[in-house]
Amino acid sequence: MRRVNSPRWLQRIRIDRFLLAIITSAVIASLVPARGSGMEVFSWLTKIVIGLLFFLYGARLEPREAIQGARHWRLHGLILSFTFLVFPVIGVALHPLLSHVISPDLYAGLLYVTLVPSTVQSSVNFTSIARGNVAGAIVSASFSNLIGVFITPLLVLLLLPTAGGLHIQASALGDIVLQLLVPFIVGQLSRPLTARFVVEHRRQLKYVDQASIVLVVYSAFSAGMREHIWSSIDLVSLAIVLLVVLAMLAFMLWFTWTVAGRLGFNRADRIAIQFCGTKKSLATGLPMASVLFAGSPVGLIVLPLMVFHQSQLMACGSIAGHYARQAEDAERLRRQSLPTVQTNLG
Repeated sequence: MRRVNSPRWLQRIRIDRFLLAIITSAVIASLVPARGSGMEVFSWLTKIVIGLLFFLYGARLEPREAIQGARHWRLHGLILSFTFLVFPVIGVALHPLLSHVISPDLYAGLLYVTLVPSTVQSSVNFTSIARGNVAGAIVSASFSNLIGVFITPLLVLLLLPTAGGLHIQASALGDIVLQLLVPFIVGQLSRPLTARFVVEHRRQLKYVDQASIVLVVYSAFSAGMREHIWSSIDLVSLAIVLLVVLAMLAFMLWFTWTVAGRLGFNRADRIAIQFCGTKKSLATGLPMASVLFAGSPVGLIVLPLMVFHQSQLMACGSIAGHYARQAEDAERLRRQSLPTVQTNLG
């Protein structure tokens, strides 16, 4: 039989398997969400994988790099400015444009998106996959969550007068410490035994990074299905929310990358700034919303956050894969040029 060749434009398309896995996870969760005892098992599985992930980050990073990441206050200050200053300004600026086209609860949800802290695990995951400044990402994302426990409710009270009483659960801070920082510190302490292994198996261990993202996507979509969120909003309002979320995300992805470049940050720092400065945490935002908006339609208010969360995972998954391929291509070209340089020197 004669073989039919695909068009050249189709052959140039490189399927991002990581992005495909994220989309597949979202579809499966929409059709078969975790419920009952399965939800509990899945929740613990996700926590274990994330804990393992941060243990590996600790084992992978040299202490000198971690200390250097903590001292990089210029990077951390810029990321926090994007998270708690630029984003809220955008949220407030959207009010005159959206107040007459969507319900007050949906606008409150969009504004709330701009007030929550950055994610931790996905920000660091994508930074790691993209070959960015992982140490800086860990410090910035963790610090964003730590201070977000206090700053986000204050911003809600300032910008959303109808938010109600302020009661912050202490468990939010404890979860960050126990699930993220403790495994990272243990990983650092284990380096005499584990450092060589994680360096030699870096390529294989990247699947732990990616698996944790896929688990988070499945968990988030499962939660949405259990809350029956999709049945409480009409298609026009949902389309408006989706368009606003995508426009806001696209702008911030461009803005963080551009500003970081103009300020002279190197590529690794720009990657960390872009991924940490554009993320919004569903894991932190949902528990806060259940307290801050008690008595209000919480499911409807957090819907924009869920849409933003899934959009950022898919967009950043694709971008991280693109950056990783660029780094691999650059490394391959460098290795190919070494024999030529050595021959010339000989």
